[in-house]
Formats: sequence, C-alpha cells, structure tokens
Amino acid sequence: MGGSVWFTKFANGVAHAAGRPAAFALCCLAIVVWGASGPLFGFSDTWQLVINTGTTIVTFLMVFLIQNTQNRDGAAIQAKLDELIRVSEARNRFIGIEHLTDEEVEALRARCEREARDLIRREENAAQRDCSALTAIAAARENP
Repeated sequence: MGGSVWFTKFANGVAHAAGRPAAFALCCLAIVVWGASGPLFGFSDTWQLVINTGTTIVTFLMVFLIQNTQNRDGAAIQAKLDELIRVSEARNRFIGIEHLTDEEVEALRARCEREARDLIRREENAAQRDCSALTAIAAARENP
C-alpha cells in the first residue's frame, strides 16, 4: 500500500474518530484526571507543561489531518458538482471556477446575480403582460 493511500486511510480514520462523542468524552476525562492530579504534583511547572505540550502536539497534528480530509471532501464535492453541471443544461463555464482568483470569482458571482435580477424582471414583465391580456380577454367576453 502506497504512502498516499496509507495516509488517506489514516487521516480519514482519525478525523472520523475525533468527531465522535467518545473522543470528546475521552478528552474531557483526560482534563479531569490532569486537574485532579494537580495536588499530587504540587501544581508544578512540569505538571502544567505536560498538558500544554500534549494539547499543543495533538492540536498541531489534528490541523493537518483534518485539513487533508476537508481538502479531499471538497475536491470530491467539486467533482460531483462539475459532473452535474456537465450533464445538465447549466453553463459549462462554471466547471473549474474553484481555480479562479478571489476577484475573478467575485466578478462571476456579481454577473450571475445581475443575470438573475434581469431574468426576474423579464419574468415579472411577462407575467404582467399575461395578466393584462387575460384581463382584456375577460373584459371582451363580458362586453361583447
């Protein structure tokens, strides 16, 4: 098994386990045990250093494991969305926009909002014309 496959499985397993209630309970238990052991160690600097070092190491490693999992999940979701766009009547120009700069994405978002507002206006105008036409037809029927 290659290093990438091993790391992927490991990262998924750790991220999954870390998100479970049992992991939270275990962390709370560790804090309670550490706090309760304070009098035993005289609340020394070493006693404080143990929890500080331990939490720092765990936090440091978890950041990378969770980021790896989120990156992979984000890429999978993006691939699924790209496939839905590709097979639908949506515009294919949206495929791959996650690679644009922030400014380019903002410009595209603004253009989409503008197009949506224009479409709403056209639909409202068409609905008004339809209502006017129906009113005229109804009036013509009432007054032959």
